[in-house]
Amino acid sequence: MDELSGRALMGAVTGLTSLGFCMIGYDNGLMGGLSMFSTLPTFSYVSGLLTLLWVVVVNTPSFLKTFHTPGANVIATIVAIFDAGAFLGAVATSIFAEKLGRRKTVAVGVLLMILGALLQATAYMRAHIIVARVVSGMGMGVINSTVPVFQSEFSPKAKRGLYVCMQLSTLNFGIFLVYWIDYAFSTTTSSYAWRVPVILQCVFLLAMLILIFIVPETPRWLAAHDRSDESLAVLRRLRAHQLDDATILGIHSDILRAVAEEQAIGSGSWKTLLKADRIHSRRRLLIACGIQAFQQLGGINALIYYSTTLFFSAGLTSHLSALMSGFLQLWFFLASFIPWALIDRVGRRPLFLSTITLMALTMAAQAALVYRVQHPSSPSAAHAASIAACAMLFLFEGLFTVGFQATVWVYPTEILPLRLRQKGSAISTGANWIFNFTVVEASPVMLERIGWRTYVVFAVLNATWVPIIYVFFPESKGRELEDFDRLFAGEAEAGGEVEGAGEDGGMGIGHGDEDGGKFA
Repeated sequence: MDELSGRALMGAVTGLTSLGFCMIGYDNGLMGGLSMFSTLPTFSYVSGLLTLLWVVVVNTPSFLKTFHTPGANVIATIVAIFDAGAFLGAVATSIFAEKLGRRKTVAVGVLLMILGALLQATAYMRAHIIVARVVSGMGMGVINSTVPVFQSEFSPKAKRGLYVCMQLSTLNFGIFLVYWIDYAFSTTTSSYAWRVPVILQCVFLLAMLILIFIVPETPRWLAAHDRSDESLAVLRRLRAHQLDDATILGIHSDILRAVAEEQAIGSGSWKTLLKADRIHSRRRLLIACGIQAFQQLGGINALIYYSTTLFFSAGLTSHLSALMSGFLQLWFFLASFIPWALIDRVGRRPLFLSTITLMALTMAAQAALVYRVQHPSSPSAAHAASIAACAMLFLFEGLFTVGFQATVWVYPTEILPLRLRQKGSAISTGANWIFNFTVVEASPVMLERIGWRTYVVFAVLNATWVPIIYVFFPESKGRELEDFDRLFAGEAEAGGEVEGAGEDGGMGIGHGDEDGGKFA
């Protein structure tokens, strides 16, 4: 079999990483679709995705019978323990993945997810299903930490954002797909109603294993591990149909230069995270973790959490409410195609700043509308407010998808140093998971105790992110990954004019503050 090259190779890489993101949507949505008739919704937006996790998932007769009618606390554990497993998987990846390599690390995650799927599909005891969810979550954390790095290290600078947008579209497709698969089984009383959707994910996972054997290791990882000739060979396979050999050699030379510079200052070691260096590795890690935390603390979960109640308040039956939730998933998927045309043209910063500003305003409007629902002056006023609040769900999801979903996954892998990229991606992904878990745990309590004011909190948080991003986060579109070392080291030119936040690229870069500057 001939080795893949050019567009075929790029297509195989994108297929592998997109399937990885599809599994994020599928596996997290798995505990959602069957639950569409519950009156006790719970939820999770994981790794940049929206998932409706409704308690009926595990309140269906077949599930309840299998696990002897678990109580609310056990149900919550079964649902949420996946996040804890994903966090553990992401943290573990930061320890072993750099030595193992991108391909092998993804393979480890896939095998863990296959094992987790088999354990879930064959579970008959509560402890069994909980352990299975942890195993699946760990596999997801490993995959989720690695595939963005894998994609970014293969992608040309002009289309790097587009390829990550493709991944997030498949993630949303995974949510959409499993929701309707679960919907098809929602009236079935046999245990295969939940076991079949669980095991079906193995189809995608096996496809990932096949692609892992087809695609090579990334040229940047090979260069960073003293395999320069192999790195050049992969670059030639990838770019030979588009660039002349002199240009490819120039790209390879830049990669080797970045590797040599990072090795000279010790970048990539754990101690780098504790002190500043010339290329500001610590600051770049903080930015990567910060943008992931901002995404989760923006309130996507809290808004969606109330969706079922809002649909009911608008006068919809339980069946129509379930269908509306399905349409919400469809909109989430369709809206994910919008940033395909924007992310590499408009840039990351304009998308962040514009959509997060509008998200803050949407949250403020939602607070007022939910107040009207909870404190109605009349039935007609409550009904009108409910309909408007439902519209806010679609608006907020659309804004989130356009400017704050794919961008959050491409940005960290772009700005992190090569030798810190896997560790940094894993740590920032872990931050995403842990803040996701925090919001999942806190939002129901907030909604119960402070009601509509919950949305005020999230409106303020979103408004807070805007000046932080404007001041501290530089533009990253249109740059080779190796250019960022020069950018953060304070050089005026790094493959083009610095587009940034504020007058100095947005980071206080080049001001000679060796201790990491404002963000340190």
